[in-house]
Amino acid sequence: MNRANDEIKTRRKFLKMVSASPLLAGPGFLAGSFSSLLAAGEATDKKFIGWLDSLEQSDGVITSPDQAFDVMDFEPAARKILPPAHFGYLSTGVDDDGTARANREGYSRIQIRARRLVDVENIDMSVNLFGTKWNSPIVLSPVSAQKAFHPEGEVAVARAARAKGHLMMLSTVATSSIEDVTAAAGTPVWQQLYPTNVWEVSRAIVKRAEAAGSPAIVLTVDLQEGSNRETLFRSQLVDKRECSACHQSAYTGFARGRPRAGTGGFAAYAARKPMLNGLDLSNVTAVQPPNMNWDFVKRLRDTVTVKLLIKGIVTREDAQLAVEHGVDGLMVSNHGGRAEETLRPTIESLPEVIEGVSGKIPVIVDGGIRRGTDVFKALAFGASAVGIGRPHAWGLAAFGQPGVEAVLEILRRELRTIMRQAGTISVDKITRNYIVGRSS
Repeated sequence: MNRANDEIKTRRKFLKMVSASPLLAGPGFLAGSFSSLLAAGEATDKKFIGWLDSLEQSDGVITSPDQAFDVMDFEPAARKILPPAHFGYLSTGVDDDGTARANREGYSRIQIRARRLVDVENIDMSVNLFGTKWNSPIVLSPVSAQKAFHPEGEVAVARAARAKGHLMMLSTVATSSIEDVTAAAGTPVWQQLYPTNVWEVSRAIVKRAEAAGSPAIVLTVDLQEGSNRETLFRSQLVDKRECSACHQSAYTGFARGRPRAGTGGFAAYAARKPMLNGLDLSNVTAVQPPNMNWDFVKRLRDTVTVKLLIKGIVTREDAQLAVEHGVDGLMVSNHGGRAEETLRPTIESLPEVIEGVSGKIPVIVDGGIRRGTDVFKALAFGASAVGIGRPHAWGLAAFGQPGVEAVLEILRRELRTIMRQAGTISVDKITRNYIVGRSS
């Protein structure tokens, strides 16, 4: 009996010792579990052993948003909950995913120069885009078919954007309507545009977005037909579910690879895409026509009554042409490495695009941003804001709206920290003087 009491006392001491660890100083993987255990009063054998068992069985995968140390903690949580094909769709790049990896690795080649003895008590992370102030430079990039990740899809993301004060962009092939998403966001969202090969469809999408109050149309130009998304195709092969009830078409939309289920062409594929409801899609064969050129941009510029941005510009020459054609802004993007296997990260394309626009229009960059320090580096190169795609989709898949909010909060916390460490009290103070390339 005395031996049993001694063991219980030892375990209680162990819990108190570990609870004082720096690992538990904030919301992290262990903090939530320990806090709950200790708050219940004296630890019993059963509680202690149960906690250890749950920790061991988790295999390091978080089970609630507050357990995450960083946004990468949400990726395995999303993988655990999603069907293989759905996670493969979210994860895939092109060929062997080299460009997707390059986007991330590009940030590791940039160092931050920290300044000292600056009063950094008050940090202002807000930015102004086309006359609208946002709490943070972190933008929710368009991600298609988000109900494949969570039943509430884009509406849950919009609610998270509203809660945290972030700009959201909505995909043309979203699984929620722009009207529902705008209502959830509490403010108009930007509409991303896949123009298709039929002008009347392009115009109808634009006009519906404008009628819903969207202040900006974001034309995507980097998604040529034929990208070889091997990770997606391989994940489809191991997914043994019967998918024909949801996927009524063999049309894969952005990459014609191995068909998943059913037939029906683009019209059947688009049947579950609210932004395309009611449109004549009988002649649509591609979300982005292979013959699209700058004449199309001119025609679109003459049609769009709100701001017009181009997403997918990665060179100085195209940035200059965009300015010449009256475009209001650019997004440096390679579709998260899902469009082509150039092996060039967007952060390395950003400087020449900034040079090409010569300060005349704002530039946003996405691709590979996983840390607040990544956000800082992009801003230092001259970006007006940065976009995240996969991270908020991981959060959505794993935990719905709370997961998205947690992803945003972690990135904001990390950005605030590096701004203080670098001595920059506001976003406009973050310049190229604060970054330098790593020596090889």
